[in-house]
Parts: sequence; structure tokens; C-alpha cells
Amino acid sequence: MGTYELPRNVKGEGRILFIFTTKSLIYTVVAAGIGLLFYFIFSMLNMTVVGIAIVAIFALIGFLIGTFKMPEIGKFEFTKKTGGENIDDIIIRAIKFKTKGKRIYVYKEGENNDND
Repeated sequence: MGTYELPRNVKGEGRILFIFTTKSLIYTVVAAGIGLLFYFIFSMLNMTVVGIAIVAIFALIGFLIGTFKMPEIGKFEFTKKTGGENIDDIIIRAIKFKTKGKRIYVYKEGENNDND
């Protein structure tokens, strides 16, 4: 019996240090940078351990946002619609929705909107 390779989506999967893709590494570094602001604040208050913990938590949140996809849970309407999409894409779409006055424009293929 021969071996067969199963096709899979490998778009954007250049791995760095085994667990990081390029996108997840960028999100992790940016989130850790935000956590560093809290580290400096807590280090001025002589609470460096708390500051380090906050940096680690922010870095973990950045890694999760950059790596994982939204699970598809049948009980919740939100996850039915967004299940399987990247979490960062969902967050970016939500920010755009809020900033554009909560309007969504939908193009329906096959409909003719001309009033002839």
C-alpha cells in the first residue's frame, strides 16, 4: 500500500519556532508591547511580578487572537455566523462596523436594481 498526502490549506503557514506563524508572532509581539506599558507602571510601584504577569497575559491573548479560529457552536447565533473564521478577521470586521455607523452593504448576485 502506498502513502498518500492529504491536501490541506497551508496558506500563510510559515512556522517560526514551531508554534508561531508570522501573523501570530506579530500579534504576540504587539500585545506584549501593550503589556509592557503596564509593566513599567507596576515597576514604578515596586510590583514587578504583577507587571511581568500582565505582559505574559497580554502576549498570550495576542497569540490566541493571531492563531485560533472562532469555534462553531450551534447554541449561539454569533458563532453560527462566524464559526471557522480567524478571530483577528472578526475583530477587524467588528471595528469597521462600529466606525462606519453600523451599516452593512450586501451585494446580492442576480438582482437587478435598475428601474427601467
